[in-house]
Amino acid sequence: MDTLTHALSGALLARATEPAAPGAGELPRRTRLWLGFWAAAFPDSDIVVLLLDPLTYLTTHRGITHSVVMLPVWTAVLGLAVWLLLRRRYSWRAITPVIALGIAIHIGGDVITAFGTMVLAPLTDWRLQLPTTFIIDPYFTAILIAGLAASSIWRATRQPAVFALAVLAGYIGLQGIMHQRAVAIGTRYVADQHLTGTAVSALPQPFSPFNWMVVLEGKDSYHLAYVDLLTREAPAPVSPEASWLRRVAASYRPEDQLQWQRIARFGDAPIEAQLAERVWHSASFSRFRRFALFPALYRIDRAGDRRCVWFNDLRFALVGRDMPFRYGLCGIDGTRHWDVYRLVNDGSGREIAEPIVRPL
Repeated sequence: MDTLTHALSGALLARATEPAAPGAGELPRRTRLWLGFWAAAFPDSDIVVLLLDPLTYLTTHRGITHSVVMLPVWTAVLGLAVWLLLRRRYSWRAITPVIALGIAIHIGGDVITAFGTMVLAPLTDWRLQLPTTFIIDPYFTAILIAGLAASSIWRATRQPAVFALAVLAGYIGLQGIMHQRAVAIGTRYVADQHLTGTAVSALPQPFSPFNWMVVLEGKDSYHLAYVDLLTREAPAPVSPEASWLRRVAASYRPEDQLQWQRIARFGDAPIEAQLAERVWHSASFSRFRRFALFPALYRIDRAGDRRCVWFNDLRFALVGRDMPFRYGLCGIDGTRHWDVYRLVNDGSGREIAEPIVRPL
């Protein structure tokens, strides 16, 4: 979830949990809302890890700042800092619950996206994900804004904030139902095609809670399909010159007209597949290997004896957009030492390889 949406959720939760009759030492409403706002934004402060290198950030993002294990620690530390910043005018006991709730709702908001959240860090880097919601969801954000706006109009009661949170929970519940429908579509396809040993996943997509990407993961390949669970008519064809939004919208099809795409994990050419698999299991590539959920070979670049083997994560596949988080190893044939690189678009459509600095 984007940081602004997280922050808005923290402010709304702070308003919904405001005491009906604030006592001595309680926070004023404005202070309480701002504290909830910034507390819910705090977990994304791990962006400072980008100062090391993007791969380290990628593999540690949503780690200790997003952990329920560390939540009491962050609550105590931030609570003390805010208490001192406010010159001890308000009770520490009034400050810390708002901070705890803000961090907690941020964690919950990230768990329901496909990126995964290390809720037990630093004990383990296992990522929990219940992928019901796309990482940027305008409907989700709009519900929060509406709740805060209504709360500013009906100031005498916290019911508008409580109602908005209930609507938000219902919206997430609807997304959960759609997730199960998308998984069921994949399960039926697996049975119809006799794809043994295949795991079925469904990932939320942008613009609509009814848009899903269904992923069938086999031993050596994937099958992908984009489904619109609401429509019964196939989208009209669009030209390559159409806007990105139109091309994305046209990629989602009714469940009875899906176009399944097969993608080999390491490529279809045997020689390339051997090289790609060797690179994938290399110790130098362990960080990206831990992160990627649906890894697949993107391409292999050759320049003389030098090879660059690039991978992407199909979790982020979206029609009409270059996949983010493309990483690979580059080195000389016959040598053991290969370096980690990131493949990025320079803004003009040209992809360039950037070396990844090893973390200290």
